[in-house]
Amino acid sequence: MCGIVGYVGRRDAAPILLEGLRRLEYRGYDSAGIGVVRDGRLRIGKRAGRVGQLREALPADLNGNVGIAHTRWATHGAPTDRNAHPHTDAAGDVAIVHNGVLENADELRARLLHEGVDLVSDTDSELLAHLIARAGHGLADAVRAALDEVEGTVGLIAVDRRRPDTLVAARRGSPLVLGIGAGEVLIASDVAAFVRHTQQVVYLDEDEIAVVSPDDYRTFAPGAAPTTRAPVRVAAETGSYELGDHPDFMHKEIREQPAAIARVLAGRLDERAATTRLDGLGLEPRHWQRVRRVTFLGCGSAYYAAEYGAQLVEDLARIPARAEPSSEYRYRNAVVDPDALYVAVSQSGETLDTLAAIRELKRRGAPVVGAVNVVGSSIANECDGGIFLHAGPEQSVAATKSFTNMGLAFALLAVQLGRLRDLSLAQGARLLSGLRRFPDEVEAALKTDDQITELAARFRDCSHMFFVGRVRGWPIAREGAQKLKEVSYVHAEAYPAAELKHGPLALVTPAMPTIAVVPDDELLPKNLATLTEIRSRGGPVVAVTNADLPPDAADEVVRVGRCEPELDPLVLSVPLQLFAYRMARALGREVDRPRNLAKSVTVE
Repeated sequence: MCGIVGYVGRRDAAPILLEGLRRLEYRGYDSAGIGVVRDGRLRIGKRAGRVGQLREALPADLNGNVGIAHTRWATHGAPTDRNAHPHTDAAGDVAIVHNGVLENADELRARLLHEGVDLVSDTDSELLAHLIARAGHGLADAVRAALDEVEGTVGLIAVDRRRPDTLVAARRGSPLVLGIGAGEVLIASDVAAFVRHTQQVVYLDEDEIAVVSPDDYRTFAPGAAPTTRAPVRVAAETGSYELGDHPDFMHKEIREQPAAIARVLAGRLDERAATTRLDGLGLEPRHWQRVRRVTFLGCGSAYYAAEYGAQLVEDLARIPARAEPSSEYRYRNAVVDPDALYVAVSQSGETLDTLAAIRELKRRGAPVVGAVNVVGSSIANECDGGIFLHAGPEQSVAATKSFTNMGLAFALLAVQLGRLRDLSLAQGARLLSGLRRFPDEVEAALKTDDQITELAARFRDCSHMFFVGRVRGWPIAREGAQKLKEVSYVHAEAYPAAELKHGPLALVTPAMPTIAVVPDDELLPKNLATLTEIRSRGGPVVAVTNADLPPDAADEVVRVGRCEPELDPLVLSVPLQLFAYRMARALGREVDRPRNLAKSVTVE
C-alpha cells in the first residue's frame, strides 16, 4: 500500500519523482503529492486523486535537485488534499513521506496538541514531521529520536530544507530500497519506481536507517552503528514495467503466463530421478524426512493458492497439510509443531499479516520457508529459505500470473516431498511430463478469450454469481469469485459444490448464474449431479472444464485442454481470470486499480 519515491542528485527531481509515482500506481492509492527543495525553500504540491491530476496541478517551475513524493492509501483521515503527503512541521523546515500506521498516534497527537503544536491534517504521518523537527539534532539523529517515540510500521523519507543535499530514509515493517546511480541516489518502496534509471540497488533491512546524498549513501543499524550494504544488481527490464501493446496491466499479465510458467519451472525438473529440485529451500534430505505436517499461510489469492498446495501435498506426499489465512493465524494461539514445515506465501513479499505470522512462528522456534515473487523483500529476508516464483513484475492489483506460479511452486514442492516418500518413479515421471506441458496448455486456454468476452456481455447486468468446485477445484472456484469481485465489483460467492444443497441452493434463480469448475477427474459424475441440481431450479450454468460433458450438462461450456489431474485445476483458473477481466471491461471498471484495494498490503 502507498508508494514512496525520493531523489537526490544533479538532475531536476520533479520529473523523476512523478515518473516514479506513476510506476507505483499499481500499489493502490487515493491521493498523491510531491515536495522539492529549491533555494533553501520547501515547495509542495499535493491533491486527492490520481497522479495524472497531480501532474496537471503542479506549477511548471517546481524544480530542484532533491525531493520526495508519495501516493497515499487512506488509513488515518479521508482522502483529501490536506491529508495527502508530503507533510511538514509547523515551520516548514522538515517534510516527510510515510508508509505504515502509527499505533500510538492518538497518544502522540494529544501530547503535541498539549504542547501547542498546530496540526493541519487528520493523519498519523504528520506527527512524524513534528517529532523530527522538535528533536533538535542533525536530520539522521532527529529521525532516529522520532522513531524511538513511535509504535507501528514505518517506511519513511525525510528532507530538511536547511540541508538540501541529503535525504534520510528509515524502514520498520514497510519496505524501502535505494537505487544507486552516477551522481544520484533514488529511494523507493519498490524498484519499479526507478528501474529505468539504475539497477544497482540496496535493500534496507528491518530497523535500518539510510543517509543519502548525490555521491554517497550510508546505512545504520538501531543505535547508530554503521552497517555495510553493498549494492546488488536487480534482474529487471524496463519493458517489464511498461504496457507495450496491451490496454492495461491485467491484460498484459494474463497473457504473460506461459512465459512466467516456463521461468518458475526452469532448472527445477529432475528428469533422471523423476523429481523436482527446490534448492532455495536450503533443506537437506534428512530434514525433509522429518517433516510430518505442512502448513501454508497466505492472504487473499495467496491463501487460495495455498489451499490448492495443501491438497497437492496430501495427495502426492501423503503428509497432513492445511492452509490458513495468515491474518487470522497469529491471533488464534495455534499449536506450533516442531516437526511441521511452514510455508509463507506472498506475491509482494511485504504482506504485513503474513510477515507477522512468520515472526510469531520463528519466535516459537518453527522453520518457515517463503514463496515470494520479490527478491530482497521482507518475507524473503525473514524466512529460512524459499521458492522464488519468477512471475516477473505484477502491477495490476489482481493477482493472475503470480497465482498460477504459486500453484506451480506448490506442485514442485509436493512432488519433491512425495518422491522422498512413497510417490513412485512412474508417478513422478507422469507429473513432470504434465509440468513440461503446462505452459502450452495455458497458452491454449488463453484462446477462450473470444468466448469469454461473449459471456461477459451476456452476464454484465447480473448482480450476483455463484462459483462452485470440488476438492482440487474448490480453491480455484474461490479464486475465480475473488477475481470477479475485485475487478468488476459484481458480488460473487464461492461454495464447495456439494454444499449448495445445504443452504445456498435457496438463492438459485434464473438471475443467479453459476460458474462451475469441472475437472476431468474421479469426481466428474458428482460435479455433473451438482450442475443438474442448479439447472433444474432455473439457474444458468457455465462449466469451465477439460472434460467431454453431456450436451445438456450446462448452458455454456468453456473447454480447455488436459494436462494431469493434479495440475488441471490451475489451467481451469485461466478462463476465470479472463472472465473477471472481461466483465470488468464490459462494466467500464478501472481493472488495474480497483477501488479500496492495494497490491502490497503493508498495514494490518
